[in-house]
Amino acid sequence: MGKTKTKENKKDDKDNKAAEGKNARKKDKPNGKPKAGMKARPPEPEALSAPDAARLYADGTPFDRVQYLEAKLILKPERFTSVQSFRSFGKIVQRTARRLGVGFMDDPKAGLRPEIREVTFFDTPDFALYNNAFILRRRISYVDGFPVGDPEIVCKFRHPDETLAAAMDMRPKIQGTYRIKFKSEVLPLKNEIGGFRRLFSHNCQFGLSQTRDGDRTSLAALSRAFPGIAMLNRPGTEHVRLVNEGIVEEVLLPLGRLDFGQGAVGKCDVSLWRTRGEHKPLVGEFAFQVKFARREDIGSPPRKLGAQFYAVLQHEVADWLLLGMTKTAMVYRLNGILPSSHE
Repeated sequence: MGKTKTKENKKDDKDNKAAEGKNARKKDKPNGKPKAGMKARPPEPEALSAPDAARLYADGTPFDRVQYLEAKLILKPERFTSVQSFRSFGKIVQRTARRLGVGFMDDPKAGLRPEIREVTFFDTPDFALYNNAFILRRRISYVDGFPVGDPEIVCKFRHPDETLAAAMDMRPKIQGTYRIKFKSEVLPLKNEIGGFRRLFSHNCQFGLSQTRDGDRTSLAALSRAFPGIAMLNRPGTEHVRLVNEGIVEEVLLPLGRLDFGQGAVGKCDVSLWRTRGEHKPLVGEFAFQVKFARREDIGSPPRKLGAQFYAVLQHEVADWLLLGMTKTAMVYRLNGILPSSHE
């Protein structure tokens, strides 16, 4: 039962509301009066993360925490015509890092031949997975022209809303081992150089040998393995297939490690995606990734330095940038039509 408010209580409430409104107006107008219709600034992504202990999956397990920051620059594919193009881009990265005081350590592999991987995406004919923020991918590494290792299966739920991404339980129901990665992915603004936007990618990955389901392409099998996909309520007899019949060859060159201070160190690389067979260039990408146990472990100085490096690098490679795109989106638009997505 609530308590009856006295006149004094009501006066205090009124004064508090007036103060709150005054403070809100101050935030909206750093210089002069606020413009008509101006909305309050949305909270920073860090502010969206309430304590995970208060948010639980169905079995009582706390929601996964973001433990990776991956910053990406999507690049024009026509700029990559040889391995020297990769190294030329790497020199710009090194020069920018050193000018800003970001440590850079060369990767020994930077002087070797690029790594080759085959990447394929699977979806229903009407792209039910992608339209609902799911991405299903297989990746195979090649050495000297031959596949090596266990093909890697990745199912991810990628969405701009961190709360929705965290709430999606990505733990697979398979007999073998798997790995969960929850990433905050940073991309440039869609129409402007120098800023950034975020996507939150909740990933599950495992080797193909870790699942023994006979018909791996049926939605019935996928729904058994990935509970999130079962929520789409698609017919179990339906099958996924290669997205746009596309088989991607990824050419990747490790560049080195970036050190933003206080233990915030991440590897960086540059890559090109092209179609197998025709070798049609699709899209390039520069990326660096920092892993941490908790966001609080990354202090303010390395955060600011990382943001500065990311913004300045965009201007340094402005002629290379391809705005408003992701690598996955490029594969989905191979037939000339980009389906709806949350990217």
